[in-house]
Amino acid sequence: MFARTAGRPGRSTASLPGAVLFPGAGASSDHPSLVAIDEALRPRGVAVFRSDFPYRLAGRRTPDRPPVLIASVVEATGALAAELGVGTDRLGLGGRSMGGRMCSMAVAEGLPAAALILISYPLHPPGKPDRLRTDHFGELRVPCLFVSGTRDAFGTPDELERETAAIAGPVTHHWIEGGDHGLRRKDDAVAGIVAEWMTGLD
Repeated sequence: MFARTAGRPGRSTASLPGAVLFPGAGASSDHPSLVAIDEALRPRGVAVFRSDFPYRLAGRRTPDRPPVLIASVVEATGALAAELGVGTDRLGLGGRSMGGRMCSMAVAEGLPAAALILISYPLHPPGKPDRLRTDHFGELRVPCLFVSGTRDAFGTPDELERETAAIAGPVTHHWIEGGDHGLRRKDDAVAGIVAEWMTGLD
């Protein structure tokens, strides 16, 4: 289920020892953005698990239902915590689009975590702003990083800032000018934002 970049983490310059990252619905844990984040965090001493959801491992294209996806987040988080000898409340969780959303739902349902890293959060389906995916936001009490493009069809900057006001924990937004939902060719910029943010957490 897990993918690890070769080599050990460098000397830690971050307060969190590890991060678990999941891809979006149509991608794998080898998505360039997740690899870039992994490579940016490793020299800072952060161990990274890039994990695939069960449907992807089974060779299917259609995602499993949320309970199955959330269970895999819990499993992956527990595995990294056990490897590092820490509680899950010392780990950052997140990923791209659906992957980040499932991590946020797992945390809202009670999975202890130190922070959420949400890349291109899918606030609503394209063209359907009334179908918000935010019912769980009020249960989030950890620091949350949202990195999205200013041209993301799954949520405009104004929409995302309005809806994330419901989150009880501190929220940080970073906008990639001109970026769409895929944030194509923006992988290094996204990775740099994530690495700097995690290094700055208490």
